[in-house]
Amino acid sequence: MIPVMIWGTFIMQKTYKGFDYLVAFLVTLGCSIFILFPAGTDVSPYSKGRESTVWGISLMVGYLGFDGFTSTFQDKLFKGYDMEIHNQIFYTTSCSCILSLTGLLLQGHLLSAIDFVYRHSDCFLDIVLLSTVATVSQFFISYTIRTFGALTFAAVMTTRQLVSIMLSCVWFGHPLSWEQWIGAVIVFGSLYSKNFLKKASTNPPPLQPMQDGAPSPVKGIP
Repeated sequence: MIPVMIWGTFIMQKTYKGFDYLVAFLVTLGCSIFILFPAGTDVSPYSKGRESTVWGISLMVGYLGFDGFTSTFQDKLFKGYDMEIHNQIFYTTSCSCILSLTGLLLQGHLLSAIDFVYRHSDCFLDIVLLSTVATVSQFFISYTIRTFGALTFAAVMTTRQLVSIMLSCVWFGHPLSWEQWIGAVIVFGSLYSKNFLKKASTNPPPLQPMQDGAPSPVKGIP
């Protein structure tokens, strides 16, 4: 959420309230606690002897920066050009295909990729299924960004990732540490408190009864 707010300030000249920054900070803090304090001592058996904190942080900062820019720029395109969802998905996917094909050609992996699918023809159905699901999800992503904005989409994706990790831990029997429970409470408490306060601020003003018993709306102070 924080990268989206930073990009939104620079790209779309948006201004956010202090409470929005507080919620974004608490969500980031809760997710960081949830990730950095697992119950097990070894998160991945493939990472032994290859740990690099600086490189890992650099990858995360780059990912968060580009990911925040993507959703914010999509929001700008929707609002600036009145672009339809299928148009943006088509052109974005076309550029992604060109970039992926160029990368395969430059690295010399195109023929080996085709040969792999040819030798393992059963994976073709998995590729089609994964591509179909990814395409459908792009429609939901674009609809959320166009209707509610990039910041709301970032909050939804952050919550979704945290829920996915929690469900994975429950499904595969991995225990959750007490630090992870605290992180989850911070994330969901921050998001729901923001939603609750937003609904409370948008409630209509109460009605004042008149002398004859008929209700009348409260007049605003000029």
